[in-house]
Amino acid sequence: MRIATWNVNSVKQRVPRLLPWLDQRKPDVVCLQETKLADAAFSELLGEELAGRGYQAAVHGEARWNGVAILSRVGLDDVVIGLPGAPGFPHPEARAVSATCDGIRVHSVYVPNGRVPDSDHYHYKLAWLAVLRDVVKAGPDEVIVCGDVNIAPTDADVFDPEAYIGQTHVTRPERAALAELQALGLHDVVRDRWPTQRVFTYWDYRAGMFHQDLGMRIDLALASGPVAGRVRAAWVDRHARKGTGPSDHAPVIVDLDEAPDGDIGPVVPPPSAPATGRRSVKLPQAPD
Repeated sequence: MRIATWNVNSVKQRVPRLLPWLDQRKPDVVCLQETKLADAAFSELLGEELAGRGYQAAVHGEARWNGVAILSRVGLDDVVIGLPGAPGFPHPEARAVSATCDGIRVHSVYVPNGRVPDSDHYHYKLAWLAVLRDVVKAGPDEVIVCGDVNIAPTDADVFDPEAYIGQTHVTRPERAALAELQALGLHDVVRDRWPTQRVFTYWDYRAGMFHQDLGMRIDLALASGPVAGRVRAAWVDRHARKGTGPSDHAPVIVDLDEAPDGDIGPVVPPPSAPATGRRSVKLPQAPD
């Protein structure tokens, strides 16, 4: 089974990229984030196209912001919209949806950004993550949490740690909250498979960040032991970030039981310009 997660940064804008990508990569389960469409609009836009490809869809959206979905062609059972008990800002936001797909509990999550350390939104992010941990802890054992977690797990997951001093996504409390989620027995399957590789999933649109490979790894697939034991390949489809009209995130792909493209490495194709040394770069904006 192939499971993918992708922050598309507006599914309406990404339709010309999303549908060909589904045809090319043929994922069985897709977790989407930042769909930015209300549920009815999502169904109107993509319902027939997805059904024609064999996908069912569980969606939880808003008209302009946030929004998550799970697409599955291997079953979509016990759908839960939202994160029960999660805080809002000030009201609940469309940031989580879960379903059981071929025996695996799949969570598609779009963790709050945090905006500025110690701000109200930052504390909302930490509280939201605590509820996510409680939900995952409640079971079942076969689970995978996929999505844009808006946290780089370690300094190795950003192009230059010094560039992020004073920013969200890298602070100790955020990383501790992510570590507490992983302490439930969840494996960061991309990092486990490529422990020393330079691999990112997000690059800002501006300042040539993508072409210089100045990015962050904030899109994760966190799998419980029974699911992680089935992983045969885990990689970032960097090709989907190239070309015209891309999202600022690349999809993460996890292959269970068999790897139709082989164990091809953390990025496809190789980075445009691998880093050869330290450089001083001012961040153009914070990631979403």
